[in-house]
Amino acid sequence: MSLRPATPADFAFIRALAQDPANAPFITDEDDTALAAYLTDPASRLYIWEDAAGPAGFALYCEIGHPAGRVELRRLALSQTGGGRGMAFITALTDYAFSGLNAARVWLDASGENPRAARVYEKAGYRLEGTLRAHWWRPALGRPVDLLLFGMQRGEWQRRDAPRATA
Repeated sequence: MSLRPATPADFAFIRALAQDPANAPFITDEDDTALAAYLTDPASRLYIWEDAAGPAGFALYCEIGHPAGRVELRRLALSQTGGGRGMAFITALTDYAFSGLNAARVWLDASGENPRAARVYEKAGYRLEGTLRAHWWRPALGRPVDLLLFGMQRGEWQRRDAPRATA
């Protein structure tokens, strides 16, 4: 598996994952214009995670170049879950944020109704840093949900026992 920059040809794949009923309660679907803006924004990177068969997931990094050194891992999704794919994916994304984007800190959020994601983030070494109660309006659910905030600092990443994935 490897990470590569997304292109406009990947937008249909990204949107299909965001619109998938299994993902829609947890991630936001953005139109092609919004996705294209990430490709030219120096503070953002949109990546595809793929194998020999093609795209298997996507991720959006934001806040690149922030004076505090933080990088937000804003959106991520896999086309297939299970079998350790989530752990491999978040490990590869985290490693790239610290080694490729020179982050001092990586943070991300998850729906309070997505305990599977929360478990993977914590297993990967992220710490739950807070909960914003009934904060995030989810159109797919028709109501707000809690937003869980996770973070990892460079020193924590360097001390992780998890094997390093390569991007």
